[in-house]
Amino acid sequence: MVLKAQKTNLAISNSITDEYFGIKVTDEYRNLEDLNSLSTSVWMKEQTKYSLSLLRNIPNRQFYIDKRIEFDKKQSFSITQLNITDNDIYFYLKRLPQEKTSKVFYRKNFNGIETEIFNPESFKPENNKKYQINYIKPNYDGSKIVIALTESGKEISEMVIYDLVQGKLLPDILTNCWPSDSGGISWLSDNNSFIYRYYPIIDPKSPLFLKDTESVLYKIGQVSEKSNILLSRQNNPDLKINPEDFPRISLSSKKSKYIFGQISGATSFKDTYYMRATDSQSNKKWKFLFSKDDKVSDFIEKDDNVIYISEKNGMNAIYTTSLQKPDFQNAKIIVPSISDEVITSINNLKDGFLFSTSKNGVEAKIYLYKNNAITLLKLPFPAGNISITTKDNLSNDFWIVCSGWKNDSERFRYVSLQNKFIPENVAPVTEYPEFKGVLIEETTIKSHDGLDIPISLLYNKDIKKDSNNPLLIYAYGAYGTNISPSLSKTYLFWIQKGGIVAVAHVRGGGEKGESWHEGGFKATKPNSWKDLISCAEYMINGKYTSKNKIAIWGASAGGITIGRAITERPDLFKAAIIDAGVVNATRMEFTPNGLNSAKEFGSLKIESEFKALLEMDAYQHIKKGEKYPATLITSGINDPRVSPWMPTKFAAKLLAYNKSENPIFLKIDYEGGHGGDIPVAQKYDNVADTFAFALWQLGHPDYQLKDEAKK
Repeated sequence: MVLKAQKTNLAISNSITDEYFGIKVTDEYRNLEDLNSLSTSVWMKEQTKYSLSLLRNIPNRQFYIDKRIEFDKKQSFSITQLNITDNDIYFYLKRLPQEKTSKVFYRKNFNGIETEIFNPESFKPENNKKYQINYIKPNYDGSKIVIALTESGKEISEMVIYDLVQGKLLPDILTNCWPSDSGGISWLSDNNSFIYRYYPIIDPKSPLFLKDTESVLYKIGQVSEKSNILLSRQNNPDLKINPEDFPRISLSSKKSKYIFGQISGATSFKDTYYMRATDSQSNKKWKFLFSKDDKVSDFIEKDDNVIYISEKNGMNAIYTTSLQKPDFQNAKIIVPSISDEVITSINNLKDGFLFSTSKNGVEAKIYLYKNNAITLLKLPFPAGNISITTKDNLSNDFWIVCSGWKNDSERFRYVSLQNKFIPENVAPVTEYPEFKGVLIEETTIKSHDGLDIPISLLYNKDIKKDSNNPLLIYAYGAYGTNISPSLSKTYLFWIQKGGIVAVAHVRGGGEKGESWHEGGFKATKPNSWKDLISCAEYMINGKYTSKNKIAIWGASAGGITIGRAITERPDLFKAAIIDAGVVNATRMEFTPNGLNSAKEFGSLKIESEFKALLEMDAYQHIKKGEKYPATLITSGINDPRVSPWMPTKFAAKLLAYNKSENPIFLKIDYEGGHGGDIPVAQKYDNVADTFAFALWQLGHPDYQLKDEAKK
């Protein structure tokens, strides 16, 4: 087969053996970790060129891009990152179908006149760089708004401030920021100062990248970017902050009596401190509030009390204790555990609070707690996922956004005086009659150990269970993250091509609460890929599909799940797509984000955790002479989360050891990062490669390369 030509350009191997706790670990392609090496750079570019030469010639690849553009035009425009101020000024990002990036707009109320205030194309035009807005946050009275910009998927941002009173950008430019990943910024009540996290080193190649970050107070107009460091390892030695920890400060509203400091990072729970808001500029010490062992997942401040969700002792309940004399050991339960539901969030209201729940990560509900009574609110329609925004303790009205697997997100305002939801969509809701025949099946399957694993199935109502259906399985399974229902046009286009989509809610995620996360965490991580394997076997046994018709797909930490599934059961899958994946877990600690990720996956310094890392390392489980599925491995050269050498090493070893005739593709996006913060056309192009590759490998007749295209 002509694709064997790949074997003529294998990467140079420079093997190194490490020893941990008496176990020797050989790394055949350690040399590829040096991205400054000319031979490494040349090989990555050659492989990318080769991969694109085939991917971009797959017949009907353009179908995906054309459909995305067609459906964008149906929508007329899209709205994201909606912020509503205390005085009902609406700020948001808006993009028209023909535009490459979103702009910032505002209106003085829901029905007000829309005004554009910032276009990222006007930012530093002399640089000839394509900037994307990845975060916005107005102050409380809407007189100013912070806008964060990034380019080429780097995520690290620069922040500018637009003054609506003066109608112009202020001269302040703050660098070394990453607000979209650090909890954002918190405005102070003076509407002229805010707290954000500062990153001293922003070069991903530096060993100090993402280390010793600081939460600082910035006052608009000051000479230096950093004025008052409120929380950092250097300033707060008594808090025992590690270099990789992320100190984060939050202020819930302008009337908040307290500010909260958290030692955050890649963990579900955080050590948390607090002080009175009036003490934030007086260098007073932080007071301890609760530890990560209290397993607090969300909390609000109310009347000198803290109300919080805790997973401690497997309860998943809502508690309260005083902020004047906190006692988390004897806190009062005000909402007990709810059978078959996980309490996922809590939001403040003037006369009570809201909390949301989820069943298996796919069935959402909202409850109102008021006057010591709990009321289940009737939603406008059943929703797979719900997001809530409130005005904290200023109003009893609030907003929800409901979404599902095949319906566009819809936004509603809850009018408390009328006790009902009213549609309030800033962007028009788009109907997709093409998808009316799509069925959603939420079910559970038995995993290797007998546990019930939720799985979401999407397929056309007229499909026949004859084992010939192309099946795309998506899985993640890390950090306690839910893969909740949202409209995915990629899935729906796959169904239009006669395929089935399965979302496997494997352990390591949060679909069933913290116990579900802990079921795929460090030593228990094998459950993540074994759950995926069980889902694939269920689909085969149920005659939905067959081995040669299954493609599995995952990204980032999902690379562990996908990578180990194909190295443990290479016979079970025809194709795999791993986007910016953690596929060399034993080397994760040597990446800029590695020490932080060790909180989720484990550390080489602890014997039990080293053994867990070795077990979850897909790169270390590639066997010489094994027949592996067709695999598309992608990365972005500017990825600040998973270093691009990791997917590169995995591709090099898989290509060298694979004995099947299935292609192994490495594709580096030289204008991208971890997958986000890039122009929509670039996103569509990348997903089109995935879409076409999977259909090609699963034998769809419309996507087969002609012999001359393979040369």
